[in-house]
Amino acid sequence: MMEIAIIIAAIAIGSGIALLAGGMVGIGEGYVAGKAVEAMARQPEMEGQIRTTMILGQAISESGAIYALAVVLLLIFSVVLPLVGKLMELL
Repeated sequence: MMEIAIIIAAIAIGSGIALLAGGMVGIGEGYVAGKAVEAMARQPEMEGQIRTTMILGQAISESGAIYALAVVLLLIFSVVLPLVGKLMELL
């Protein structure tokens, strides 16, 4: 019974860390957008290239956050929920 509780706790901690990483991606994307606006203000003639590069970079970094969310959901629904049911049966 203690082993199941440890597994559930470890998955909960790992899921929290993964979601925290996803939140940090949002902070990074906001920083990139701000710097892109600064660059566009300095060189208006390069606006199209700057915007394209910014959107491409944000799409690539966002995919990491989406993968983290997918892993968290997979862990919770495929591992934790059956273990919680088994733990409740033991109690």
